[in-house]
Amino acid sequence: MSPTAITSVQDLRRITEAVDQLRDRHVQDVKIRSDCRQLRIMLEDGRTLLVSVVDEGGVSRLDVDVLHMPEQHSRSQLEVHFKAET
Repeated sequence: MSPTAITSVQDLRRITEAVDQLRDRHVQDVKIRSDCRQLRIMLEDGRTLLVSVVDEGGVSRLDVDVLHMPEQHSRSQLEVHFKAET
């Protein structure tokens, strides 16, 4: 990676794959941090696209993550109850 590049080709491919997961989704809300180092795009289906500039050892890097809402617990989940000893 050259000293003037913000990200590598491999990172750009990973970012493209993350953004591609959001194709045909409806945007519910968009927020940007006051220092413009993070963009958060919330979608109607509960996913969030998080685009950040991360500093690592004085070198800035672009990072993109797709966050998913936790799934609802199913009734088949194991429940353990404890009795208090007196």
